[in-house]
This record gives sequence, structure tokens and C-alpha cells, in this order.
Amino acid sequence: MSSAADFKKVNILGIDFAVVDYDLASSVIVDAANRNESFSVFALPVHGIIENHSDEQMKQATKTANMIVPDGQPVRWCMNHFYNVGLKDRVYGPKLTLHVLDKANPLGLRVFLYGGKSEETVERFSNFIREKYPNIVICGTYREDDPTVDTLTPEMVNAKRPHILLVGRGCPRQEKWISNNQGKINAAMMAVGAAFSFHAGETAQAPRWLQDRGLEWLHRLMTEPRRLWKRYLVTNSMFLYLLFQKKLGRQF
Repeated sequence: MSSAADFKKVNILGIDFAVVDYDLASSVIVDAANRNESFSVFALPVHGIIENHSDEQMKQATKTANMIVPDGQPVRWCMNHFYNVGLKDRVYGPKLTLHVLDKANPLGLRVFLYGGKSEETVERFSNFIREKYPNIVICGTYREDDPTVDTLTPEMVNAKRPHILLVGRGCPRQEKWISNNQGKINAAMMAVGAAFSFHAGETAQAPRWLQDRGLEWLHRLMTEPRRLWKRYLVTNSMFLYLLFQKKLGRQF
């Protein structure tokens, strides 16, 4: 297994992204999990970068995170363009989740699930894990009836003795929650967002050709136009503006 010291970071518009692929990232995470280290992992696309610029609490969260992986292709392109790191693919949160579970399975690690759109989502995601990774122990699940409150405490989580805590509450709430509990929960904590719904079979992922071209946002916009049109209009425009500022020499 690899240690947390085995990867480097580069700054993209104010966030230190890890220069990792799926194999290295999952190895670092599972190594920390196996040692019950309080280790925080965010998977941030363009949306996460913009949240970091507009939300002071999110900015503090990204500063304390142990590993932030480039969830979106545009983030990977920026890393390659500005730092020539040679990343061949992004590190997509739902896919990283599978790599982590795959490496955790032979070790029989314990996983706690926090989040999900509904109880049915959590149950389906749990069943997916049990069927595909039979050696993993799902030691606990929890979701907030009111998504605006945080009632799960470190004591409640630690009582279940998890190695891995998967948090699927949406960005930036999940990242803020993990940051607030950094050092308090003895597990690798991953902000995985849509992984719950994707692996529960409730939400279809974008076709691979759209993902490869950085157009996953377009697929999601077409799927949920009323909810997402404003987010992507503002987010994508702001991202292009910040990139222009960086090309002009602005420091973030």
C-alpha cells in the first residue's frame, strides 16, 4: 500500500489537487482506512472550484482536506496544461468509490454510509456493496431527514468502528461536514456525492464519450434542467472567467 506522502499536489484556482490516478488514490485511501486514520477525501469538479471561491466555509474545508482528486475532465486538463503532470484520466468520485471498495474487500474493512436521497437509496447502495464486495462489512447507515441539519456525531460513527465513511450529501455540505469532523472520526472519510444514487441504480451516468470530453454537466443538465440550469450557467461562466484571470497572471 502507498502512504499519504506518495503523491504530490498542484494548485488549480486556489485548490491543491492531488496528482493521482485511480490506483494510487485508492491505495492511499485504503492504507489510511486500514490504520483507522482520520483522513479526508474530496472529489471536486468545476462546481467544487466555484463553491470554493464563493463559500468561505468551503474554502476552509478544502484547505484542511488530505486529498482532493480531480473529479472533472476540465480540472485534469488544467492540471496538465499548467503543470504538465501527464494525468491520463480524471478521478471521478463514483468510480473512485468502486476502486476503494475493491481494495477494501479482501481486507474485510468496515464501511459506514452517511447520506442518500432516501432510505431506499441507502438500502439499494448497501445491497450493491454486499453483492459485489462480500467481505466488506456495512457497519452502519445514517441519513438526515432534514438535509439542512447535521445530527450525526463523531461518537455515533466511532461507536460502529468503521474504517471507511462514505458521505453522499452533495457539494458543499458533505465537504464541510467532513472538514468539521476531521480528527474526530477514526476513518477515511470520502465525499462521494452522486455515488449513492449511481450505484443504487437510481441515476444514470453520462455516456462515456460525454464524460471523456468534459461534457458530463450537459448530460446532467438535460436530465434535470429545472434544478441545474442556473448552477451550470453560473458555474461554467465563472470557471472560464477565473481561468482567464489565471492566464493573465492572477494568483489564487
